[in-house]
Amino acid sequence: MNKIITKIFLSLIFSFYFLCSSGCNDAGKVDSVVNNKSKDTQLAVLSKLSKEPFDTALFNKKMKALCNFDSSGKWPVKAPYPLAGALLPYNRIIAFYGNLYSKKMGILGEIPKDLMFQKLLKEVDFWQKADTAVHVIPSLHYVAITAQGAPGKDKKYRLRMPFSQIDTIISWSKLINALTFLDIQVGHSSVKEEVATLEKYLSMPTVHLGIDPEFSMKNGEVPGSKIGTFNSDDINSAIDILANIVRKNNLSPKVLVIHRFTQGMVTDYEKIKKVPEVQVIMDMDGFGEKHLKRSTYLRYIYKEPVQFTGFKLFYKNDNKAKTSGMYTPQELLMFTPQPIYIQYQ
Repeated sequence: MNKIITKIFLSLIFSFYFLCSSGCNDAGKVDSVVNNKSKDTQLAVLSKLSKEPFDTALFNKKMKALCNFDSSGKWPVKAPYPLAGALLPYNRIIAFYGNLYSKKMGILGEIPKDLMFQKLLKEVDFWQKADTAVHVIPSLHYVAITAQGAPGKDKKYRLRMPFSQIDTIISWSKLINALTFLDIQVGHSSVKEEVATLEKYLSMPTVHLGIDPEFSMKNGEVPGSKIGTFNSDDINSAIDILANIVRKNNLSPKVLVIHRFTQGMVTDYEKIKKVPEVQVIMDMDGFGEKHLKRSTYLRYIYKEPVQFTGFKLFYKNDNKAKTSGMYTPQELLMFTPQPIYIQYQ
């Protein structure tokens, strides 16, 4: 069944990640969009959390509930307690994914800003009503380094977005009191090299990281010609950088999202580091029928536990004719473990 998902990805992958020459949306004011009942910003919330004594009993209780009291012994995963101010498992993150140069990469960049904000905040509201025990936070998940079909000047098959665009996304996040995730597709480069270019942004308290093994081409292939891979060393290099940033800047833990929809996309999962400074989410990528997506989640996310889990939903490809449609919040909350990060594309 999972071969079907893989085949769908390979046939459509170029339409998702190659950049368009236009499509950067900008709209007007968002005052009418945001119904901000609280004056607290995400920064203020993090600051408050970091000053409170860490409650291990509460953490353990929430982790067990998040894992739907799994009896297999796999979940929750044994790991050091996080530093004070940790987002997880106290909050669920709802993210819109995309790139401002392309209307095909995701909802972030596909529609005008104000409409995008409205749609995101509605999803946040749906999730908050579905699970009142976990606070819900909006997020903008921006692909800051994109894989390319051409080698480019440095032969790395990737393109770094201008910092001005990252600045724009961060400013948008502030308008709706959201987190920001910067995502990288390394091509022929490395996680270590590309994450290092984003350090000034990752040093900001509300900016976190996503890495995508799908476009990590270890043997010189052109991105998109096959599905790439990360090993534990690749992932641990990102964890090391993030942990160092946290320590150096006295920050609360960073969140690292890793996309996955095949066995080979992540190898040596058991060697992925678990440190107090970084909270790792294995995000179930992939689109298609509900039963296929659930099968992928069980095979590669549930059976190979890392720390936390995520789930990606596709507005178009999950809702194509003759498909079973997108999972609802209520349906995903029945999964073991419950995904704590939900990404819409």
